[in-house]
Amino acid sequence: MTSQLSAFCFGAHDPERLERFWTVVLGRDPAGPPFPVRFRPSAAEKAGHNRMHFDLTSMSPDDQEAIVDRAIKAGARHIDVGQLPEEKHVVLADPEGNEFDVIEPGNNFLAGTGFIGAVACDGTREVGLFWSAALRWPLVWDQDQETAIQSPEGGTKISWGGPPLNPKSGREPRFELVASAAEVERLVSLGATRLDDTTMTDPDGNEFSVTVE
Repeated sequence: MTSQLSAFCFGAHDPERLERFWTVVLGRDPAGPPFPVRFRPSAAEKAGHNRMHFDLTSMSPDDQEAIVDRAIKAGARHIDVGQLPEEKHVVLADPEGNEFDVIEPGNNFLAGTGFIGAVACDGTREVGLFWSAALRWPLVWDQDQETAIQSPEGGTKISWGGPPLNPKSGREPRFELVASAAEVERLVSLGATRLDDTTMTDPDGNEFSVTVE
């Protein structure tokens, strides 16, 4: 079997509360498509900005405003991550401080991707090439150290903005994979590092989980 992206996972002090929040924001059970969003208990404290966050799409200015309003009522807050006044996306944080963006309508890069338009990551070109090979998802963007991949079936993109990298925040979201033992060896050959039986790191040092089947 090939490596399969089985979930995007948040560590949380209160996983049940965070799951309720994202159920409201996404308008669906987080376990549904395009991939499950999971929440695991974590005592680690968040420090700084996450290296990974969701870019949510909107269909119109009114729709963007409605998504922001829904998130705020569910427990989100506006935050400043250095966005410029002329930028039209809205930056929010969920109840445990995980950043996410509500992107303005008409964004060409996210056209046709769905509500979770992208998992936007802080990362090098090397790590984008690693994940393209690991998941066997083609590169759909590769320019000026910025990369993005997308499943051959379409849907949510995973993008990396190039260096410099933010320091790891202490409680980073992570990818969860399902893979065969042979696939785990292939991941190592591509540049991953084993930490233990279920945890690996990619070339940028980001942890991800692997369930061997």
